[in-house]
This record gives sequence, C-alpha cells and structure tokens, in this order.
Amino acid sequence: MQAVAGMNGRAAGARAATMRKQPAAATAAPRAAALRPPRAASTEAVTGPIIIDGQVLHSISAERLDIVKSLAPYVEDKVLPILKPVDKCWQPADFLPPSEDPDFLDKVQDLRKRASNLPDDYLVVFAGDMITEEALPTYMTMLNTLDGVRDETGASKTPWGTWTRAWTAEENRHGDIMNKYMYLTGRMNMKAVEVTIQNLIGSGMDPKTENNAYLGFLYTSFQERATKISHGNTARHALEYGDETLAKICGSIASDEGRHEIAYQRIMDALFERDPNGSMIAFADMMKKQIVMPAHMMDDGQHKSRTGRNLFADFSAVAERTATYTAHDYVSIMQFLIDRWNVADRTDLKGEAAEAQEYLMKLPPRITKLAERATARKKKGATSTFSWIFDREVTLH
Repeated sequence: MQAVAGMNGRAAGARAATMRKQPAAATAAPRAAALRPPRAASTEAVTGPIIIDGQVLHSISAERLDIVKSLAPYVEDKVLPILKPVDKCWQPADFLPPSEDPDFLDKVQDLRKRASNLPDDYLVVFAGDMITEEALPTYMTMLNTLDGVRDETGASKTPWGTWTRAWTAEENRHGDIMNKYMYLTGRMNMKAVEVTIQNLIGSGMDPKTENNAYLGFLYTSFQERATKISHGNTARHALEYGDETLAKICGSIASDEGRHEIAYQRIMDALFERDPNGSMIAFADMMKKQIVMPAHMMDDGQHKSRTGRNLFADFSAVAERTATYTAHDYVSIMQFLIDRWNVADRTDLKGEAAEAQEYLMKLPPRITKLAERATARKKKGATSTFSWIFDREVTLH
C-alpha cells in the first residue's frame, strides 16, 4: 500500500470535512436508518449504520450483504488464481548479498557505492513508501473489518479468508526487502524510520469504509493502482540514479501491486454486474470522501514539534515534486476506474445512483482544476527537514 501526494496531502487533514457530517448529539444518520446506541461490533448482519466516536459502522444493507456473500464462488474462480504459488514468488534474499558468502562485506560495499548516488528527495520518498508497506498489519485488519468477507477464525478456508491471508503474505515481502536494502545502504536513520513504523501501526488508519465491502473494495481498487504507479516511478528513478538492483526491487513490487489491483477490481466488476445501483452509489461515496491514503497517520515523534508541519503532508509534497505520485496520477486512476466500470454509458441506474453517475462523470476535470490551482498557490522553494535522513533539508515544492 502507498501514500498519496498533492491533493491527498490535504485529504489527511480534511478527512472529517469530506465524510458525512455527524452531529455531536446524534440527531441524524448519514442514511435514512435511525441511529442505534453504541455497542460492540457484531458479525451478524445489521439493518443500518451505527455511529461510534463519530465513525460510521456497518452501513451495508442486508440485501447488499447477501450479494457480497454470494460472490464467494466468483472469488474462488476469478480472484484466487491471481495469487502466485509461493515457490514462484521472488523473495527479499533474491536481491540481497548472501550473508553467508565469504565476500559478503565486499558486496555490501558495492551496494553502498551504488546507493551513494541516490539524492535526499529520493530517500525521503522511498522511506515514506517503505514505512507505508511496513504497516501491513493495519491493512489486513482493515480487510477483516468488512462485513461478509472477514476471516472469522484466523484460518478460515473461505475464498475471502484465503485471499486476505495470501494477499498479506505476498505484500509482506515488500516492506521486508525495502527495509533490509536501506539498512545496508547506510543512507537512512533507521531508528527514526522504525519509530515512524511503530507509531503508524499503533495509530491505524481510517479509510471511511464503514465495514462495507462495497466501499472497502473500491478503496483497494484505487489504492493498489496508486501503489503500482508509485513503485513503478521509484524503480524508474533508481535506474536514472544508477542503482539497477534497487530499480529491480521497486519494479518487482510494482508488478505485485499490479496483480493485486486486478484482483480487487475484479471483485468490483462483479458487484457492478450484480448491483449497478449500489456500486455506483458506493463509488461516488468514496470519491466524495477522497481516498485517504493508508499512511496518513504517520508520525516520527519529531516532525511536528520541530517544523510545525505534518509529516505525511511533507512526504506527499516531496513525492509530488519528484513526480513519484501526483495529484494528476490521482485523477488518472479515477478516470481509469470510471472507464473500467463503464460509468458513462450505464442506463440501468435509478434515483441516487443516477445522481452518483452524474457526479462521477464531472469529477475528473473538476479535481484537475483544483489540483492546478493548489499547485499555483504553493510556496515555491519551501523546504523541510526529515528525521529519516538525519535531519537533512529537502525541497517540498
């Protein structure tokens, strides 16, 4: 998983403004269903959303929950085959000097020589990407909050449970190789990175998916494509800076994310086929909230007090400036999904779904204009220090 730049740097700070407004004294629900008193989340179907600490829970209807559950055979046939057998997957050791080799230290010196050409802004973006990947426990937890698909036992044999665990296992290699490689380069303050990882996992994430599989798989459909783009660009940049091994690492990660993207989009393909109205409403809902990226709560325990700035926002700004992941990428993903799910040409929509369709069709040019205006307003030459690179200064805009 990966963090966004540009417009979503502000999404981290504006999450509350983009979600449905909830009065302090719970006088209205985000949908027609009445509010219920706060209670523990249940694995049973609920008839409407509940609000706990301002967060919407269990918003999926019983009818749509049944649709999600009915997809299990489809997931078995069309989604699980996207996973690779373990013996066909690359492993971190494939890219690293074998520690048992007599010339291990010489190979590490070669690695360090290659990495010495990586500029600080690249290191900041790579560190942010790595920290995001290392918070994998949070993402598995998020998938297991979704009604109708969660792994109820921790070792469930359902297609949903099998997918979540195997996806997590494939993703686990990403943070592992990135962390080990950067440790060997000697270019990063690894303790500062590790503190950020622990803080991020401890803080969690709030993607506003409401335990609703429609919203959850829209989020992952978008997010995995964003990650593929970002890692693909870090691969390209590493090659430009002369580190071919690092380029292969980032490219291999991007390839994994591309497969995972397809898997989640196939799930949404099936939901659009079975329930075009509900899927369209959910798509518009997530776009109105904006896709808050999984690392939006990152904190190194220093950045805010030293600079007065938000660490995630500054990391995102560097990613934007280096063209690793930009607001225009965000728009391109949105347009890709609009095209994939044939939003423009659907004639089988009613009421709120038709309104959602109209909203989605107008959104890409609107967001493009907002991004251009935001770029024009940015203070050119603004800088910030980052603990990840020993408090060296990096240009933000």
